[in-house]
Amino acid sequence: MSRLTSGLVVLVGAFLLSRSALSQTVDFQPLSAQAIRVNEAMEHLGAPLSAEDQKALLNAAHGTDATKGIAEIQRVLDKYCLLFVNINPESRVKLERGPAEAELVEQGWRTFLIKVTNDAGVTAKFNITSPNALPLPGATPGQVAQRWMEILPYTDQPMSVRLSGLGVEYRVVSLFSRDRGKREAKIACNVGQGTQDLGFRNDADVLFTIKPAIDQKLEVRDENAKPTEAAFIIKDAAGRIYPPPAKRLAPDLAFHPQVYRADGESVTLPAGHYQVEVSRGPEYLMQSRTITVSETGNPVQHFDLKRWIDPSLTGWYSGDHHIHAAGCAHYASPTQGVLPSDMMTNVLGEDLKVGCNLTWGPCFDYQKQFFTGSIDKVSQYPYLLRYDVEVSGFGSHQSGHLVLLRLKQEIYPGGDSDKHWPTLCLNTLKWAKAQGAVIGPAHSGWGLQVKTNQLPNYVIPPYDGIGADEYIVDVTHMIPGPDGKLGPADDFMSTIDTPYVWELNMWYHTLNCGYRTRISGETDFPCIYGERVGMGRSYVKMDGKLEFDQWCEQIRNGRNYVSDGYSHLMEFHANDVAMGENGSELKLDQPGMVHLTAKVAARLNETPDEKTRSKPYDQQPYWSLERARIGDTRTVPLEVIVNGYPVARQEILADGTLRDVSFDVKIDRSSWVALRILPSSHTNPIFILVGGKPIRASRRSAEWCLKGVDQCWSQKQKFIAAAEMDDAKAAYQHAREAYQAILGECDAD
Repeated sequence: MSRLTSGLVVLVGAFLLSRSALSQTVDFQPLSAQAIRVNEAMEHLGAPLSAEDQKALLNAAHGTDATKGIAEIQRVLDKYCLLFVNINPESRVKLERGPAEAELVEQGWRTFLIKVTNDAGVTAKFNITSPNALPLPGATPGQVAQRWMEILPYTDQPMSVRLSGLGVEYRVVSLFSRDRGKREAKIACNVGQGTQDLGFRNDADVLFTIKPAIDQKLEVRDENAKPTEAAFIIKDAAGRIYPPPAKRLAPDLAFHPQVYRADGESVTLPAGHYQVEVSRGPEYLMQSRTITVSETGNPVQHFDLKRWIDPSLTGWYSGDHHIHAAGCAHYASPTQGVLPSDMMTNVLGEDLKVGCNLTWGPCFDYQKQFFTGSIDKVSQYPYLLRYDVEVSGFGSHQSGHLVLLRLKQEIYPGGDSDKHWPTLCLNTLKWAKAQGAVIGPAHSGWGLQVKTNQLPNYVIPPYDGIGADEYIVDVTHMIPGPDGKLGPADDFMSTIDTPYVWELNMWYHTLNCGYRTRISGETDFPCIYGERVGMGRSYVKMDGKLEFDQWCEQIRNGRNYVSDGYSHLMEFHANDVAMGENGSELKLDQPGMVHLTAKVAARLNETPDEKTRSKPYDQQPYWSLERARIGDTRTVPLEVIVNGYPVARQEILADGTLRDVSFDVKIDRSSWVALRILPSSHTNPIFILVGGKPIRASRRSAEWCLKGVDQCWSQKQKFIAAAEMDDAKAAYQHAREAYQAILGECDAD
């Protein structure tokens, strides 16, 4: 054979081999759906496809040309494949090396794809093994030297443990290296015993280049040049996140892109260039810069944080009354979770002054040990962490979850866990209120969903969820506190972590009936929002030093506004009455003008975020100042709300400047008044009583509430224990009679 002929054979063979990886014997629709999931998984693991490849992949997946789409999806994803695996019609497995660069990082993770061509259509578990995987305790020194890596297939949502049976699909796998330099690994794949190919082709030898890791020290200073803690998102040129999320240990959380580091702490990185974003919650500016980590030296990286507003300077202290240290799908051990010190890292890193860490069902028996009835010892003034309870996953949770703050006793009498609690929300509230707790429903909008964006609206929701459902009953009840005096069963409604129309509609209607429940902001971290703590906040006005019990008491008094942290409504007054002081009550002898004042600030980036503001209101983020942006300007609307409806408006430039604002509004009858920048911030009400009459603002609101009681009963009665059925019937009947009486007192539709 001539050299020319031989060369042609080699070239043709190489061409056929490169084409063999592409398969058209697969249906386009399931392949495209799987490709989207793979893209999501890679992004979640901090190893996203390049921006160009993501665009090409999604365009192909959402396209209409099946033949072109099948080829394009494989073209994009194949380049990220460490291995190509073929399962023949007899279910024998063989594999060969893929085109992805075999590069790892010392003491870190790299994430790859494995392409599976499944000619047998098997749906068995896909196994990946290696004799070089890290050894079990008791291994010999020789075994330790050879076992330098760890293999972690990603099988959580949106991926799966088993193959789908599709002709072509992609698996996601992360590889960890203990060492640096050159290391070879034998990697094998199978779909069960006996599926290995007879020629031992079910494994491949891969020579890896492993970059060394460096402990990069960080200096972090706040706006006053004092040492502090901040959130860091660190990415390399390929967009991969460091430290790799797949191998993080608390306090670094695997479901975060960011890690939190205090001044003087370090982060382990391989040598190279990194884009670093640093921030400290919504009151600070996000800063971005490139750093270089050198193999030969380890200079300190210095970061000076910049703040655009500090409400605490005038006594307004931020807090999130609903965060968790365990449970949901985010933590590796839902029944155990992380320690108080780990949660404190998150609180400090987001400049959240108060973090209410709530023990709930899946983690109750482990996390209950951290309850002390006071702030946790890890607190660092003015940053306070306290353990309390969310009734969730047990007791009356199916009628609506409850937030119980400032408890003296953590567990309902009759047991030492969560198996014996009341099934009627009101009975739980009575127990908590008797010990001086500050209480209210969690994630209020769940179960109150409606297919309208009008606020207020008069659609009766289904009451089939775990939000402020039974609140429609409880709000009508007065129950005794620790001194025996009667007070409202619910002190607050939770806001910001569910769609604002659903939350506020319930609140507005009960305010229109004369009830005076306040609102407070929450995140329900990480069950609703896993991005960070403090995405929903209460800013509470304190006289003097921040103290947890008084912070809760001021929520009960309504001396707070709620916010996503990007807009602020401070010092709200009606005439000389301040929100939250002296019952928030202004008395007028007769109808007349009322002078409203406040200090208002908001901050938007100059360029609109189309991805956020174009979403329907029932998609996250539910509350975001970006949604309030007027057109492409940097302005947002500040509205005066009277009995649920806007009556006046000013446009505020969201440049971070704190401004004095004022309105003069006509009050014709007893009403409640509030300010809002929707959906970003909302004050609590000031109640204006004209001629000494109670607020009876709307017959339609009273009718809506009355119908809601019956609808709620139709959904919740099946969850009530027989021993509490009489209590439940009496509680619901009391609510019906209360709304009927209010309806008879209303003189306005």
